[in-house]
Amino acid sequence: MKCISKFPKFSILILFSILTFSSCRKDNDDNYSGGGQQEIIPDEFSEYFGSEISRDFLGTIIDKNHLPIEGVLITIGDDTALTDSNGVFIIKDATVNERFGYIKASKAGYIHGSRNVVPSNGTNKVTIMLLDATVIGTVNSGAAGSVSLANGSSVDFDGNFIKEDGSDYSGAVNVIAHHLDPADNDMALQRPGMLYAQNTDGAERMLQTLGMLAVELRGSSGEELNLAEGSTSEIKIHVDPSLMSIAPATIPLWYFNEIKGYWIEEGEATLQGDMYVGTVSHFSFWNCDIPAEAITLCILANNDNNNPLNNLWVSVTSATFGTTYGYTNENGEVCGYVPSNESLELNVYSYDLCGSTPLYSEMIGPFSTDSNISTIMQVSSDVIEETVVGSFNTCDDEAVTDGYVQLNYGGQTFTDLVSDGTFEINLLRCEDDNTFKIKASDYVNLQTTDSISYTFMTPLTNIGTISACNAVTEFIQYSIDDGDLTYILDNINGEFYPDSPNYNGPTLNISGSSLNCFYMFGTLEETTYEGTYDNYDWNDIDNSTTGFNIQECIDMSNTNNNITYNLTSLGAVGEYIDINFSGSYEDYDGNTHTINGALHVLRDN
Repeated sequence: MKCISKFPKFSILILFSILTFSSCRKDNDDNYSGGGQQEIIPDEFSEYFGSEISRDFLGTIIDKNHLPIEGVLITIGDDTALTDSNGVFIIKDATVNERFGYIKASKAGYIHGSRNVVPSNGTNKVTIMLLDATVIGTVNSGAAGSVSLANGSSVDFDGNFIKEDGSDYSGAVNVIAHHLDPADNDMALQRPGMLYAQNTDGAERMLQTLGMLAVELRGSSGEELNLAEGSTSEIKIHVDPSLMSIAPATIPLWYFNEIKGYWIEEGEATLQGDMYVGTVSHFSFWNCDIPAEAITLCILANNDNNNPLNNLWVSVTSATFGTTYGYTNENGEVCGYVPSNESLELNVYSYDLCGSTPLYSEMIGPFSTDSNISTIMQVSSDVIEETVVGSFNTCDDEAVTDGYVQLNYGGQTFTDLVSDGTFEINLLRCEDDNTFKIKASDYVNLQTTDSISYTFMTPLTNIGTISACNAVTEFIQYSIDDGDLTYILDNINGEFYPDSPNYNGPTLNISGSSLNCFYMFGTLEETTYEGTYDNYDWNDIDNSTTGFNIQECIDMSNTNNNITYNLTSLGAVGEYIDINFSGSYEDYDGNTHTINGALHVLRDN
């Protein structure tokens, strides 16, 4: 290892408190200026990463429209996987390092994407947005040329190009380029790796970006190209007006090394108007960044009962170096790099469900070494805690061991891993709407469920067992006293009568096959059909009440009948009727039982 003296490069760094280490022996006294604090730098940059560990990963790959991309090749070390129709991948027991995990994503038609994480103890969730490999311009070998983007970002070429094997290339060169703007909310999903870097001294740094430029070169046959040895290009990277106040006159340039998985400092750029202008000798992602010393920080978010809160968006902000983000996993944990020796503002959000106001805020730090903290979130009474649990089986009624469940609510999708046939999804919400949808996928067997509607039974909703069978278009399922599930998969009728002649309002009839007797009858509200209903008593002579009843095929009486029915969806003819039900009842001998079930049935009239 070596020791170097450290001094701030830019005036913006003067406010940054330098991390103090104990004294160390200098490798070369001539390189020591005195008066500065010394930093220990390992001989190999990978020594920063820590020991090898095994961790689970669950990720989603999306395009610029936030739509899933199927068939993306995911690589973590020696492990690979392909995304499914939901853009989701699962890799278990991947070999990563304690402070560094590198996930690569590639598919024809897109430029290479990637993400770094500081692996947490639970499932590590990532979302990567791949950018289209759209050609924005063409230049030719042997002649100078230039391409520009709409915001003025540009690349100049001297005309000398090589192929991947190092041989000269002659012909047309298609230029693919994207400007990544820190003011764009999607930038954190688009940028490669994370803002983690190696500076020219070989030390680790975290970065505050002022803008990135992604450039890939393709030959006329689609082959990957780069600049010839000795050639250079001038690049111009637009700086958003909101960042001009912190933009230094000169700034280091960093390129993303796709093999190593982190940024490397190389050269610098000068601010000219609202553009950083620099010279580069090869192409990848190029980045204009202010560096800071970094430590890893893991945050554990719990509620008042010390239970973990997952699926929350956590931000950690330094007044000097900006903000880093992440989602809490099923253990309520999120990890990442933050500036050392800085007071930091911790904010916890549920953006789509509760708006842009933090659910929880706290000042934390400063931290001089890698740290772990726990925080108890005391949220307001307007915030609702929800837990949704259930079981997920294969089409053969076996527990799914390599799958996932997606809960959709309020325009947000929560994805959780299923490894033992059970799942538990926790979320905080502020919405009045109490309906949500569940869709589950058996990742290995490529089987899925339909998207099924349910109602929150705050604070705990048990949806029972769902099964992944693509061939199943509708089903009825229920369990008595938590026993085996009864399934009805065919000869199901769903009939809705908006003006039933025998009742004072609309009615709904759901019937199963003759081999598996099931009959559900419901009288509904006149205007708003969907909602929560109690038991319908057949003894109601004037037919004036609403509710549901499933007594006919089950040894169920009206006495102490406390079953709740949630009609979450009543589609048009050919669309789905979704009902889930649960509660207790007495049989005709006075014995108490429990029942829970759900139906996902096509409407026939």
